[in-house]
Amino acid sequence: MSQPSDMAAFVRIVETGGLAPAARDLGLTPSAMSKQLARLEARLGVRLLTRTTRRIALTPEGETYLARARDILSLIDAAEQDVTAGRGRPGGLLRVNTGTAFARHRLIPLLPAFFAQYPAITLDLGVTDRRVDFMTEQADVLLRTGALGDSSLVARKIASGRRIVCAAPAYLDRRGRPATPEELLSHDCLVLRGLARLTAWPFRSATGLQTLTVRGVATTDSAEALRDMALVGLGIIRVSAFLVTRDIAEGRLIPLFEDLHVSEEVAVWAVTAPGRQRLPRVQAFVDFLAQHAVRW
Repeated sequence: MSQPSDMAAFVRIVETGGLAPAARDLGLTPSAMSKQLARLEARLGVRLLTRTTRRIALTPEGETYLARARDILSLIDAAEQDVTAGRGRPGGLLRVNTGTAFARHRLIPLLPAFFAQYPAITLDLGVTDRRVDFMTEQADVLLRTGALGDSSLVARKIASGRRIVCAAPAYLDRRGRPATPEELLSHDCLVLRGLARLTAWPFRSATGLQTLTVRGVATTDSAEALRDMALVGLGIIRVSAFLVTRDIAEGRLIPLFEDLHVSEEVAVWAVTAPGRQRLPRVQAFVDFLAQHAVRW
């Protein structure tokens, strides 16, 4: 086996969580996979993985090698696709990961047009509201909203939007409509768990910017669940406008403090690992999203 083959085998072991599933994916026996890993570790002179009967874990050297190996394999893939791109449109399996709300309300409605333009691309869409990264998730593109933390990744802004404060008529009938932003402090304001910055709601006041730290009867780790809780009248929410546009238009949610609420820009980012943005299928996907983006 070649060095790139050993490298690819190591990456697949990490991504699938074991020798046996990696071997199945690559059409090898577990014994052959184990030999590839042993040969790689012998050549490098370090242990890349620690193995027990139940799990594998990366050593510090393994973590370093994994990041570089993924970059190198991405460049090899990009080079091969570059020289074959003239034979047809971008193709192959595209792995995308995004949050529930963005997937349901913005990405999925665009997919028919995307596949009509790029019929040779197939999609593996991962949808989760937990934070993921390229070290633990096998993905070509992460679609994320808001601030980004990892500066080592390649990010392209594909859209922007705003946040809106709203509540269901049932909640406002039961608790009364707050007349001033300060009254929100005595209302049930529902927020996403673990994101402290989203509990600080900004409003204009006579003295300048006023930030209120709100709380309520429930929190969740899902923006879609946050919307659902508002719809059944549990409380007031502040979310990206794209999530509730139809609900507001159809009267299921009522916007609050439209003249006083300060809505900072909510950027939507397409994030890739270095080198992976050059893959034709990745370029096609990100360009398509940017072209069809509106203020969400």
